[in-house]
Amino acid sequence: MIHPYQDKWPILGEGVFLAEGSHVIGDVTLGEGASIWFNTVVRGDVFPIRIGRKTNIQDNCTIHVTGGVHAATIEDEVTVGHRVILHGCTVEDECVIGMGSILLNRAVVGRGSFVAAGALVPEGMVIPAGSLVMGVPARVVRPVDAALSARIRATWMHYLEHSRRHRAGEFPVITGT
Repeated sequence: MIHPYQDKWPILGEGVFLAEGSHVIGDVTLGEGASIWFNTVVRGDVFPIRIGRKTNIQDNCTIHVTGGVHAATIEDEVTVGHRVILHGCTVEDECVIGMGSILLNRAVVGRGSFVAAGALVPEGMVIPAGSLVMGVPARVVRPVDAALSARIRATWMHYLEHSRRHRAGEFPVITGT
């Protein structure tokens, strides 16, 4: 569901999928083929949020910003796993943010990186491109290898196809009575 905030409406690119129960609010731009899954909130009420092409934000995520200070930018071909919190941060192209991770204000995840499930990326941390990151607080453990890079690509491609099938009605949502 899309909601305005003051005079700002979300802008949706071609082929965007918004799952039932998702909420996209205010100054939010979703790129072509982006998908926002069940019960996710993308709240651009006090500063902009930009989500790139073919990026998927999975179930129960929260994306928010700090008013007038920290926008949120999630670039192209990114997978954001279930129950992730992204707050005023930047995730560059072709990354995976694992389930349950938290990224705080001014954190930057470099292109082609993989943040493991449950990681806490603290305020202002800059993760170099092509890094595998784990832990609380997060730390770089090694470079992303070819196998992990292939997994990053396969994951966003899977969700792009999955969202296309949902849009086509191949997975109707059944509600109880």
